Amino acid sequence: METFDRLDCGAPGAVDVAVTLPWERRTRSRQRVTLDDGNEALLALPRGTVLRHGDVLRGACGGQLRVMAAAETVSTAHAEDGTSLLRAAYHLGNRHVPIELKPDHLKIEPDHVLADMLRAMHLIVNEANAAFEPEGGAYAAGHAAHAGGHDHGHDHGHGSHDHHH
Repeated sequence: METFDRLDCGAPGAVDVAVTLPWERRTRSRQRVTLDDGNEALLALPRGTVLRHGDVLRGACGGQLRVMAAAETVSTAHAEDGTSLLRAAYHLGNRHVPIELKPDHLKIEPDHVLADMLRAMHLIVNEANAAFEPEGGAYAAGHAAHAGGHDHGHDHGHGSHDHHH
């Protein structure tokens, strides 16, 4: 069983196999997975790693593994206007809810309390079977955030600006 332990952003070369995982499984650093070809592999990634659809992992034996987002049950919320959708995203963000933002709707993990809140805000909430790829957060731009850090594209000490978490 191959162990995959390195993230390779947009790796060149042939990908040997894929693994299709739901969102919750793509947030685990260490786990045994069944690959799309039926074989098993071990993911042993740095703590805090978040796998995104299309990421490529390099194996200890040299193989490459493409990560795919599985279709799963999600709640979708639609609004008649952009302001209502923005307001809903704001309130969900205040609750630190993982949220996928689209121009005409948003997606969250199913939660009847949150669905009721969104309905009270006049959004239409339905369940769907779709891939879930929530936002990474303000400091999660790029693949540097997979290991929990952030990258502004330049070097500096962290004392030069505030981080409000």
